[in-house]
Amino acid sequence: MEEAVRHIRAIVKKELSCYFGSPIAYVFMVIFLFLCGFFTFSVSHFYEIGQADLRPFFQWHPWIYLFLVPSVAMRLWSEERRLGTIELLLTLPIRTSEAVIGKFISAWIFIGLCLFFTFPMVLTVLYLGRPDMGVIWCAYLGSFLMAGAYLSIGSFTSAITRNQVISFILSVVICLLFVLAGWPPITEFFSNWAPSWVIDLLANLSFMTHYESIQRGVLDLRDIFYFFSVILFMLSLTGVILQNIGSS
Repeated sequence: MEEAVRHIRAIVKKELSCYFGSPIAYVFMVIFLFLCGFFTFSVSHFYEIGQADLRPFFQWHPWIYLFLVPSVAMRLWSEERRLGTIELLLTLPIRTSEAVIGKFISAWIFIGLCLFFTFPMVLTVLYLGRPDMGVIWCAYLGSFLMAGAYLSIGSFTSAITRNQVISFILSVVICLLFVLAGWPPITEFFSNWAPSWVIDLLANLSFMTHYESIQRGVLDLRDIFYFFSVILFMLSLTGVILQNIGSS
């Protein structure tokens, strides 16, 4: 167990150094912060609402993540396959699962740092009024978990192709399906002919259903379990694909 943790830590350090050793990480951060600020203040008219809360800020996260997180994830394994270094990585004295977890955690930490640098939004609402900080921290947790779910899907699509563009497109499409599964127009369409259990299944599969619940400050273990289940399932699929590549 200690050896596995040591291997994962080494991979995380290596990947993080690769992120911040190039301008890509800083460009991504700037774009993420710009989009968050633009949609919150210009599109949602934050100041005109007259309420000291961050709901206009968090409601855009699923759509911002839809394109930015796959752009981070698309290089996780596609780049290794394109350069031909994946065979070398898989022959090192580490398990495939350790490599998958290490790369995922490093990318998740990077996205978490991007989310952390939105703290001026919290300072803004604290200056304007007395917001419920418990709701805000829950919303941050929900956003971080949802980003992890997006990232796990991107890790999976990155493992199945060596083309980063194809990985990006597949990841966006799959994530979009998870987002729209609980969207009212979709559920209303199915409610006209599908049984109620199908509607409930679609709603429970949606990122939005569980994210919005946490965003409201309702910290239900079922919502947390859902996001971790998606992450573990997608990372398991990634590991299976990589093992097949290594054995072929």
